[in-house]
Amino acid sequence: MLKEFKEFAFKGNLLDVAIGLVLATAFGKITSAFVDGVFMPIFGQIFQLGDLSTAKFVLSPAVTDTAGVVTTPESAILYGSLIGTVLNFLIITVVMFLIIKGMNAAKKPEPAPVPAGPTQEELLTQIRDLLKK
Repeated sequence: MLKEFKEFAFKGNLLDVAIGLVLATAFGKITSAFVDGVFMPIFGQIFQLGDLSTAKFVLSPAVTDTAGVVTTPESAILYGSLIGTVLNFLIITVVMFLIIKGMNAAKKPEPAPVPAGPTQEELLTQIRDLLKK
């Protein structure tokens, strides 16, 4: 049973998937850091929105009592976070597409199979027909 598990666990495909998963996770973190730390502030500055990652549309403001304690929390649509997540998805999707496209281009096409020649019986039939003439 241990031998079967080793064969399963250390097959090439399973290791490839595991390595791909680890790399994709790390790439996702890098992309998130880029979008949140670089792209969103620049995009917000260009469109005079401030830091776009914290942009929100307030449906109802927070209600505080006289002591300054929040009695009803703010209700808001966090569209800046949504924009950042969509950008993360698009960047990762484009990069993965380019990687897969490059891998497919690097694969050598298999040579076309050589057409099978006539069988021995077909050759003998052709010889017989030629001798009859």
